[in-house]
Amino acid sequence: MSQPRVDFAIVGATPLARLLAGLLAGTHGRSVLLQGESHAGYRLPRHLDLSIGAITRPATWALLGDIAPEVRRLVTRIGKRAAVARLDPLLVARSAAGQAALGHVRHMAAAFGHAAEPFRGRGLPDGSSGVLLRDAILLQLTAADAAVDEWLRRQGVERLSESEMLTVHADGSGLARRGDQTIAIGQTILADDAALLAHLPQSQWPDLLVRQAASTVLTGAVPPLPARVLHDLDTGLWVHQQAGGIMVACGPGSTGTTARRLASLLGDTHRFEQAGQSGYTSLVTRDGAPAVGRSAGMGPDVLVGFGPIGGVLAPAIARWLCGAATPAESAWMGSHLVNRCNVEGAASVRDLGVVA
Repeated sequence: MSQPRVDFAIVGATPLARLLAGLLAGTHGRSVLLQGESHAGYRLPRHLDLSIGAITRPATWALLGDIAPEVRRLVTRIGKRAAVARLDPLLVARSAAGQAALGHVRHMAAAFGHAAEPFRGRGLPDGSSGVLLRDAILLQLTAADAAVDEWLRRQGVERLSESEMLTVHADGSGLARRGDQTIAIGQTILADDAALLAHLPQSQWPDLLVRQAASTVLTGAVPPLPARVLHDLDTGLWVHQQAGGIMVACGPGSTGTTARRLASLLGDTHRFEQAGQSGYTSLVTRDGAPAVGRSAGMGPDVLVGFGPIGGVLAPAIARWLCGAATPAESAWMGSHLVNRCNVEGAASVRDLGVVA
């Protein structure tokens, strides 16, 4: 009897991983095995999925502008209106370097058709500047878990539980064991930080990647913030105020660091009580830009360092993996390969919470 085989095994629990699995199977006709449950059931969020960010490169703004409408239609089709929200994220900074980056991001966003305006309201710490990025898309797929699972089933994605064995080979192929069945894998895709940390061998670890402590803090309800989503460029902190006034804050550092940065950002008008917290290891790139592809041209494909924009870029990544990318998508992926030469001097961009 011949051994079952799939074209791709995707390892990851993020919306990017789940959307990528469904697109590769349903749109591009590949056989796909997905290992990774949604975050919703067992841990606090580790990032947001947005159509914008503190982005400095024109090509990234252009790509997001091309793909955001496609993703909005896809996610609305999967999970109805509850799976997508439109909002106006507020980017803030206090330091001179952060405010300079804020101005650059504002002009870049405006150049690509995004309404970006100085924040004139109240609620920011003294000495801070803010920029509102209007009409962004927030993907809320964890709120539509059952719908996503059903969509994946309809696309023909096979599932591998977290407890079942997955072996990734040095050339990127692999083997999975599901019950008494062994499944051969043509190419493995490591689609979130936990997947890379678990499956990428040290011998293939790219010089571009850096491990860092990160954390999420969940709070009780507080009065409305100046915006539903805040991003502090100086600390890398992201804050999302959800229904009922609770906040989810995530960023680099320990849970204590995240709580202190949140308190500093919000000031005395928004005192909060912690309702939950989690710490974990995250991966960032030395130059602040996303990274795709295979280290040294071999091994599993990795997807890392996307910040908030990874889920929105899922259709472009799927096309690129299948050799069907547009010229603009191919050029963007080619300039973001994980085996590129990194620039240590660009670490200041990463430290400001800016996506290069």
